[in-house]
Amino acid sequence: MAITRSANFPLVLAISLGLLGFFAFPWYQLQNSINWSAFANLWGKAESANAWAQMFTQGRVWLFGPLIALLLSALGLLLKIGKPQAKWLMLCSGIGLVLLVFTGFSIGVNGWTFESLNQIVGALKTNQYGMGWGALLAITSFISILAIGMARHGWFKGDIFIALSVVTCASLLLMFIAYPVSKALMAAFLNESGVASWLSFWHRISTNRLWGFNANCLATTSCGVAWNTLILALACATGTTILGTMLALMAERSHKAMQTPLKILSLLPIITPPFVVGLGLILLFGRNGMVNQALEVIWGVEPTRWLYGMKGVLIAQLFAFTPIAFMMMRGVVQGIAPSLEEASQTLRASPRQTFFTVTLPLLKPGLANAFLVGFIESVADFGNPILVGGQLSVLSTEIYFAIVGAQYDSGQAAALGCLLLLFALGVFIAQRQLLNNQKFTTIGGKGDSGVPLPLPPGVRALTYSIAMPWLIFTVVVYLFALSGGFVKLWGIDYSFTLEHFKTTFDLQWGVGGLVWAGVAWSSLFTTLKLAALSAPLTAITGLLIAWLLARTQFKGRSALEFIALLAFAIPGTVMGMAYIMAFNVPPLELTGTAIIIVLCFMFRNLPVGVRAGSAAFEQLDRSLDEASLMLRASSFQTFMRVTLPLLKPALISALVYSFVRAMTTISGVIFLATAEYELSTVFIIGRAGNGDYGVALAYCTVLIFILSVSALLIQWMVGERQLGRRKVNGSTTVSGRST
Repeated sequence: MAITRSANFPLVLAISLGLLGFFAFPWYQLQNSINWSAFANLWGKAESANAWAQMFTQGRVWLFGPLIALLLSALGLLLKIGKPQAKWLMLCSGIGLVLLVFTGFSIGVNGWTFESLNQIVGALKTNQYGMGWGALLAITSFISILAIGMARHGWFKGDIFIALSVVTCASLLLMFIAYPVSKALMAAFLNESGVASWLSFWHRISTNRLWGFNANCLATTSCGVAWNTLILALACATGTTILGTMLALMAERSHKAMQTPLKILSLLPIITPPFVVGLGLILLFGRNGMVNQALEVIWGVEPTRWLYGMKGVLIAQLFAFTPIAFMMMRGVVQGIAPSLEEASQTLRASPRQTFFTVTLPLLKPGLANAFLVGFIESVADFGNPILVGGQLSVLSTEIYFAIVGAQYDSGQAAALGCLLLLFALGVFIAQRQLLNNQKFTTIGGKGDSGVPLPLPPGVRALTYSIAMPWLIFTVVVYLFALSGGFVKLWGIDYSFTLEHFKTTFDLQWGVGGLVWAGVAWSSLFTTLKLAALSAPLTAITGLLIAWLLARTQFKGRSALEFIALLAFAIPGTVMGMAYIMAFNVPPLELTGTAIIIVLCFMFRNLPVGVRAGSAAFEQLDRSLDEASLMLRASSFQTFMRVTLPLLKPALISALVYSFVRAMTTISGVIFLATAEYELSTVFIIGRAGNGDYGVALAYCTVLIFILSVSALLIQWMVGERQLGRRKVNGSTTVSGRST
């Protein structure tokens, strides 16, 4: 009996959570905000009452069904643990979830949301607003009970933690990625009368503007919009993968003195608002840029607009997305077991042969993942094409102008969004086929005292000749762009001044003490708070999904992975519009709140954590998990104490990237920010749009400093992964001998 009580503890906890939702929390959200003062009226007649009071005082009788389903679930505690109890729990929780979802979507602020229900049932006497804390707790309870029932039935090998993880992650992805995106993209299949029609979709994506192609269009970058997008994405993915791999090899296989400056320089593009890179390139290589002016003065070369177009966008994207590939590839390079390389040398293979036949093949999962992320980032990028694209048209800009242009055409924007999804799906399938049935395990349960093999001379020379100029050029672009914050008026008066910084972040002493007098403090504090909330949620959720995909077998794994990656294939403007369309009405009314911004940050950046974790899991031997489970550790303990410590590079990548991307994103949240929740990038764009470039660039400079410190702080807090490598003195070591 004691064992039964202990085994039923998760079920008791899940049912208790549901009862709290029905009786101890407000069931509905108060219009557009969640107000903690609503708890004072839990049993009253106000909209802030709990579910029980809503039934009896407000006439919302449809809440009886979910409550009865929860109480019936509690009867499962009386049943013997096994399939009978499992079937009962799945039945009751399934009914409760269906009732909550159905009533949530079908009853809105004006009664029934579907006219057919008005005709069948009749008009409702009351209505309902968006779900509050009580409803969310009830849904969480039903999801937990369903997962427990599935585990008790034998699914997921009977492991409740795995079942709960799969069901919870799937529910989150469906609610905050699949649902808003599908709702926004449904417009692609609606004609002018609002009737679904495949023909309308075909007409929108089969135009000559999208697919026009001729012999000269590649040279003039005047191909169809779809071809421009594909060519640019393939070039960007290839370039970022190569550069990221070279930087990772330099960081892990070169002189130790290179590692610290390499980390700092490689992170510069990712900790900067994307328009700063474009601005720096324009100031350097634009028609009136310093380089063109110098060429004209010295050699009489007439300035041109060569930067604007495919070349300029590609250069800007290489700056923006190479750091992502570097952070992903660095963890993969770290994970290569030196003993494998030493074994190759023992068999008389040269360093060059060892690199190309042992080291490079073991990088394949990281290369494939970096290429996939680079491709998806490129097709979804909006800022760089709009700034330096000139006459170049790509799908992301076409979608933007379809939404905000003079002729608002949500159907055309949705159709182009579907096309982006098809491109991303094609690369995703190609990547899966490339890695299908191949093993890349390099970290096992045994210690590895081998010393990483230095780069062969030829590879080292090639790596340095390409990566070093890129790093130097990175410094030049950023220094040049950010210098605008230290001059009075760029292009007219280059006198040094700190007036822009004082205007932006001024501090004064007033009667009551310290006064945050600068105009940018409010937006900075808001952005820091929301980014700090979203970053750990993004990283943990991403790594948890990666663990489920790598270590568990269940139906729908591919669908789960695709939905997790879906957010990257959607341009930020479309993602923001999707959130507005999906969460402006019941069952979740989140527009105008901080929650919707955090959710957008979280699920927009989730794929980086998933891909970084997936690449790292390819190298972790399953025997590590099996050994822990054999010692009677639970799957939760195994994940927290064995697996997670070995994923520190992936965790750092996910934390750093999600935090800095939340701080610097613009396209995804420009529709979600409000006067109460103004974000840093929205403030900067507003100032730049008014011609106040000094204040905008001063803000960017402070933002870069804050994000640099934050990135280093996150890495220090998480720490380095310990793999049992042998420490040696000296710059290079071959087969355990210093040279």
